[in-house]
Amino acid sequence: MSLLSTLIGPISKIIDKIIPDKQARDLAKLELLKLEGSQELEQVRVQMSAILAEAQSADPWTSRARPSFLYVMYLLLLWSIPMGLIAAIRPETAQNIASGMNAYLAGIPEPLYALFGTGYLGYTVARQWGKIRGAEK
Repeated sequence: MSLLSTLIGPISKIIDKIIPDKQARDLAKLELLKLEGSQELEQVRVQMSAILAEAQSADPWTSRARPSFLYVMYLLLLWSIPMGLIAAIRPETAQNIASGMNAYLAGIPEPLYALFGTGYLGYTVARQWGKIRGAEK
């Protein structure tokens, strides 16, 4: 049984939960079954297998890349505490720091954000699929 064949069941259950209209739900399931035989389905299978291979890699740089990103995000969120203190003492300094960070983040190209979001979403789906299968805890 292929990877995508095993995904059809869980995806149809998700469709049942998020689409309240019975006709629309049946239409979405029909499209899902049509997708199963199409070239797009094979492409998704190849992408999912690559994501799973990365997640299960013994190479510490590969297997820790996504969790490391979470630590960076936590650090950015925790940075709001000292920024609040700086703003209380020297508001103009806090404003300058915030403006500099905004200018830097605005300079990152939009396709890079899209690439990151797609990769991170794929990783999340692969992890959830592994948990559903019982291969991961």
